[in-house]
Amino acid sequence: MESTTPVKTTYAGLDVAKDRLDYALPDERAGYVSNNAEGHARLLRLLRSFAGVRVVCEASGGYERAAVAALLAGGLEVCVVQPGRVRAFALAEGLLAKTDPIDAALLRRFGEKMQPRLAVPTDPAAATLRELLEHRRGLSDQLVAVRNRLELAGPTLRPLLQRQEHFLQKELVAVEAMSAAHTAQDPFLREKAARLRQVQGVGPILAATLLGYVPELGRIESAQLCALIGVAPFARDSGHHSRPRHVRGGRAVVRQVLYMAAVAATRFNPILGAFYARLVAAGKPKLVCLVAVMRKMLGVLNRLLADPQFVLVR
Repeated sequence: MESTTPVKTTYAGLDVAKDRLDYALPDERAGYVSNNAEGHARLLRLLRSFAGVRVVCEASGGYERAAVAALLAGGLEVCVVQPGRVRAFALAEGLLAKTDPIDAALLRRFGEKMQPRLAVPTDPAAATLRELLEHRRGLSDQLVAVRNRLELAGPTLRPLLQRQEHFLQKELVAVEAMSAAHTAQDPFLREKAARLRQVQGVGPILAATLLGYVPELGRIESAQLCALIGVAPFARDSGHHSRPRHVRGGRAVVRQVLYMAAVAATRFNPILGAFYARLVAAGKPKLVCLVAVMRKMLGVLNRLLADPQFVLVR
């Protein structure tokens, strides 16, 4: 019987810009390719020459998504890390210079030392849903801005703002209908959305947000998921001092929608409502209690997708 030796993981750094991708390979070669389909294919050929290669890049406002999707589809492992973590690592190294090639090499060293979490591939249907949700969020932000201006608008400006408000309302309804239709047409999304909406307090927007922004849902432990979303409190103790714990980081877009769902759940979900009432009666601040409800909801939703046999108590 032949013994197989595990392939050692080697890291490659990838600095992402709008038009180009600077890379630092495990053999310390460096260069760049265009940030388009042709460049992604060329980069994939380069990386495939290394056994056990793992690519590390930063979240770059969406410019990294196509490259990450191409690498994942090509069978490579990818880590997408927060820029702040990489910058703190650079300061710890004493590195003050910053160029695209320097950043690519820095990302390679960051991967070797920190071994960040692997990115989970996003289903194409979920990626489309995420685009629709981002458009909806942009429309919603514009609508809030217009309504704020309406409060102080004079007689000349008011009709213009009212027309803009009406247009944004129509567009918001249209994109929500598109999101619902897209979810209903895809069996993968439809089944998972139905499972998530079994929890009272989870509406179509939260279900869509979780499916579009959290591909890890149902694939990782609930504690990891809470930290990923940013609802896990972190200790700040030192010596004899024990400071209040606060949540931080995570995916703010998901957390904002989850917060509103938790508020609804405390009113209409008998189990989560009772849980919230117990915490408030124990003297906990109401915001702390709501964050605890958010964690509880995430745990249940994670279990619903992880275990098809899991059934909610009614």
